[in-house]
Amino acid sequence: MKGYLVLESGEVYSGLWHGGQDRAGEVVFNTSHSGYEEIATDPSYFSQIVVMTAPMQGNYGIQDDVWESRKLWIEGFLCLEIQDTARDQAWKKRLTDNGIPLLTELDTRNLVLRLRQGGTPWGALVNAASEDEAKKKAQGLIDQKKQMDKDWVYLTSRSEVEVRRGDNMVGPKVAVLDFGSKENILRELTQRCSEVKVFNSRSTIKDILDYNPDGIMLTNGPGDPADVKVAAGTVRELLGVKPIFGICMGHQILALALGAKTYKLKFGHRGSNHPIRDTLLNQIYMTSQNHGYAVEASSLPSDVKVTHVNLNDGTVAGFYSEKLKCLGIQYHPESCPGPHEASGLFSYFVERMI
Repeated sequence: MKGYLVLESGEVYSGLWHGGQDRAGEVVFNTSHSGYEEIATDPSYFSQIVVMTAPMQGNYGIQDDVWESRKLWIEGFLCLEIQDTARDQAWKKRLTDNGIPLLTELDTRNLVLRLRQGGTPWGALVNAASEDEAKKKAQGLIDQKKQMDKDWVYLTSRSEVEVRRGDNMVGPKVAVLDFGSKENILRELTQRCSEVKVFNSRSTIKDILDYNPDGIMLTNGPGDPADVKVAAGTVRELLGVKPIFGICMGHQILALALGAKTYKLKFGHRGSNHPIRDTLLNQIYMTSQNHGYAVEASSLPSDVKVTHVNLNDGTVAGFYSEKLKCLGIQYHPESCPGPHEASGLFSYFVERMI
């Protein structure tokens, strides 16, 4: 069966349709060589069609305990080749059983070059008999998708408070504002804390302070930080009251709370091979990243120091204020997928900030 990726800007890419439902979303690329399950279950990929630059996907099967959330969040999966043999069709089946459209045997190199040069577009994956039919179906899907609530963080945040007992009974209690959290952020915290309580993104200051946490974690999440309601105001009131550690979207919300500005990157940073200079841990290491926005360095207050830099493009990858005890990190120190060198930042938060 023939399938198409249709970009809102007019380009059309054809390939082999493996199943799933016609869907629309932002079209992004990821340079990771492994971790397709972790990527698909990361809430930061909400409303996104993911193009994998590594050619072979699904080649090591599936494993439920590596899921980064309770469901698949992506709107589509594209790659050059998928494991589709009598021996193993597990990843293909996992996608299509969940209605996620899967397209292979398209020119992913050309598509990624388009995304790098032209930026992140909206697009749709459709099963159609012709290119003209695909374009008609895609436009309706894209128009409908754009009508959704822009606060993607709220759409992926837990609706109910969740309490997790920690492994370190003499460790701190940490309140987590869930902006679309990956599981491994919570795993890293429970290893170091006595208790972790997870709150919805629009929880009030009273909700959080009534818990009397020793520190506050702001998690990763999808979308434009400027579209997130309530959270930046809540964090602003908590600055200087409790130590705060923000990751990815949490880093961006923390920056907005400090009065800084964010901006959209041309094509975002998504992959597990992004080099970072870290002056807090005094290391240079590779990191896992997934974000489409960044913090404007010049807009940060004078008492907030840029401590981490993305060595690919010089963008702000982290900042720290000793006075306010707040740390923002633009990448994923919890990895999954990707390298683990940055996990020491969780210890920095628990041991030095709290």
